Amino acid sequence: MSMRELVVLGTASQAPTRTRNHNGYVLRWDDEVILFDPGEGSQRQLLHTGVTATDLTRICVTHFHGDHCLGLPGTIQRLSLDRVPHPVAVHFPAGGADYFARLRHASSFHETAELAVAPIETDGQRIALRCGTLEARRLRHPVETYGYRLVEPDGCRMLPERLAAYGIAGPAVGELLRTGHLDLDGRRVTRDEVSTPRPGQRFAFVMDTGLCDGVYALAEHADLLVIESTFLESEAALAVEVGHLTAGQAARVAAESGVRRLVLTHFSQRYADPARFADEARRHFDGDLVIAEDLVTVQVPPRRVLSAG
Repeated sequence: MSMRELVVLGTASQAPTRTRNHNGYVLRWDDEVILFDPGEGSQRQLLHTGVTATDLTRICVTHFHGDHCLGLPGTIQRLSLDRVPHPVAVHFPAGGADYFARLRHASSFHETAELAVAPIETDGQRIALRCGTLEARRLRHPVETYGYRLVEPDGCRMLPERLAAYGIAGPAVGELLRTGHLDLDGRRVTRDEVSTPRPGQRFAFVMDTGLCDGVYALAEHADLLVIESTFLESEAALAVEVGHLTAGQAARVAAESGVRRLVLTHFSQRYADPARFADEARRHFDGDLVIAEDLVTVQVPPRRVLSAG
């Protein structure tokens, strides 16, 4: 059975607090286990979850501000310490290649893990995965920054009652899925006649940014959107100045983009009460809302089910 969930390692922004570690998020998505933006302490935070370094298949960094990348040295060294047997892909803004190289070799260690380094060089760059497509979109921040989204291709859901009506069962169902049709007793039965569309699921990860087209492109129809909400509306002018979002802006993005489950995170240390973020977001978004906390797990919502035509 496939697993699709987000494991939150840390939710602080520039400075950690006594209750919030620096950034860090793990997405389990079928056979992909993707670590996003490992800040300081991410390796230790992993110890409190069911995720190990050996599980990781991919690391995605949005940009090279410290709270999003200073956990890379320890994580990379842990891959070698644990002798992870498979290649681990690493994606990051190509303009930060020098930063990545210094972080990768921040101290002396015996490197045995294989890193498949694949920088993001263009807005809209796509990476083919077994489970779908990983896409990067440029965001608006003082340094080169990309957000990511994982998109599963649309498929179909077979309808047992219609299959039974045509007497289709067993291996014939698989053949119908592969070829799109079956010839039965002189009549061609198409896949569309015995199925209904099944929209693919979408996950989006949006960190440090002001409002821009890339934010909306990433969030569009996301089943699960993880998005920074560093500030509240009372600091909206500061948010614009430093290239961040408020909780209200993030919530409006979710509402306008058809997001199903919204996860707000990356909170400034100036705010002690997380309920303030929920209150502000609720003025704009009436869907499923999660105010992220360290070491919680958030499930990707069940698939959308379309009625049979």
